[in-house]
Amino acid sequence: MNAPATAAPPASTVPVTPKDAAPPPSVTIIGASDAHGVLGRDVLSAANEDMGRIVDVIVDRSGHVRAAVIDFGGFLGVGSRKIVVDWNAMRFGKIVNKRDSITLELTKAQVAAAPEYKEDTPMVVLGASGSLQPLQAAQ
Repeated sequence: MNAPATAAPPASTVPVTPKDAAPPPSVTIIGASDAHGVLGRDVLSAANEDMGRIVDVIVDRSGHVRAAVIDFGGFLGVGSRKIVVDWNAMRFGKIVNKRDSITLELTKAQVAAAPEYKEDTPMVVLGASGSLQPLQAAQ
């Protein structure tokens, strides 16, 4: 007769760590009073006129902020137009709460005369300083 088969010894339970484990990511702590979100913020002119609110931010291929899209004019979203303004034409003061606004260094008449922004079409950036170069087409 054959002897009954014996059970195999238990598998090792020693954890295996990868030789090239990624180092933990670096972190930066930014105080709540040092930075804030801009989407939905009200925008005022230097003369304290309502210029609309920021609805989008335009970045170039390298990730640098180029401009903001402002929902300008209208009443409760009816009759409003999206206008693109140069990021450097805006002033960000100390924002204490979500009702604090951003100042745009353009007049209401200048913004009213700007062409409307439509996604996926070339955009006219109002208030551009001339130092901005057009975005290059994808190759």
